[in-house]
Amino acid sequence: MSLRWKPNWEETKGHLVEWWHGRGLAIGAWGAPRADTPHEAVMPPSPPGDDPRTWYEDTEWRAHSNHARLARSHFGAEILPMAESDIGPGSLALALGSAPGFSRETVWSEPAFRDAPDVNALPPLRFNPDAYWWQVHERQLRRNRELGRGRYLTALPDLVENIDILSALRDPQTLMMDMAENPAWVLRSVREINQAFFEGYSRLYEIAKEPDGSSAFGAFRLWGPGKTAKVQCDACAMFSPEMFRDFVKPALAEQCAWLDHALYHLDGTQCICHLDHLLSIDSLRAIEWTPQAGIEPGTHERWFPLYKRILDAGKSVQIMGGGVGEIEPLLKAIGGKGVYILAWFNSQQEVEQARRLADRWR
Repeated sequence: MSLRWKPNWEETKGHLVEWWHGRGLAIGAWGAPRADTPHEAVMPPSPPGDDPRTWYEDTEWRAHSNHARLARSHFGAEILPMAESDIGPGSLALALGSAPGFSRETVWSEPAFRDAPDVNALPPLRFNPDAYWWQVHERQLRRNRELGRGRYLTALPDLVENIDILSALRDPQTLMMDMAENPAWVLRSVREINQAFFEGYSRLYEIAKEPDGSSAFGAFRLWGPGKTAKVQCDACAMFSPEMFRDFVKPALAEQCAWLDHALYHLDGTQCICHLDHLLSIDSLRAIEWTPQAGIEPGTHERWFPLYKRILDAGKSVQIMGGGVGEIEPLLKAIGGKGVYILAWFNSQQEVEQARRLADRWR
């Protein structure tokens, strides 16, 4: 007997479409444990070894691990089951000359051009679909899709873009000097990274897209009609709004216009100074806020004015973290239109409690 993880996909998708357009409320969970026993054998397979590299290289093991995780999770409220395919954040760099580094906790990109004596002598950045780790990406998505067979979504990986990818290729500190000393090279490289993103995303989208053309993006559990993605520039914590306007905004606006549904990941209080530039990008539909570690979580009342500012500008917001008890105070403060809360729930009962709250606030 085949198990279907999410029987009410269409209802959930309808709520998410309303959220993207600022008209509706969505409340999702990362996946609470199931209270019942699935019909199929869903024991996770043993890891292929102790080397973290093999955890990403072995696409068969990873696909079955995804399968077992999803089968053992409850997907209530506005959350869709997604098989993940990330090789760390910023894996577009792996198709542009970088090599990955692995630990048990994370994956990073080794700077490919950190020691280049003259960046202006470097060749243009070109997307390489034959790069080893890019091919791992494509194999992973194909295997996730084959194993899922319509029971869960195949999520696109966290490719990242813009200055963040150039930072990974060049090294963050070195790139900050380049922005002052070689601005023309930085601008040219960001344009080339944009083109690489379009090429790479298009290849993965053709593998992962649903029959109706919609797509899932694993970072922040996004789904939307057409090409959907999270976009970002975490490196902007290190430079001014004027530099954001000149180095980041043009390519970011082009990227958001190319995508059908884009959400910006605003990461840390140091980046709030760039919010006006983000709010002026018409094709950017939503903004997610992540406070840095050590300060109040995203559901804290300290951030309510920030969310109101985003909503009043006509963008939707995504709010991360918190539990079921923090949802209603948040909604009382900012309303329920254009709000997507992605919370942590400990049981199916808490998920259902959140769903009832959402129904009251729609």
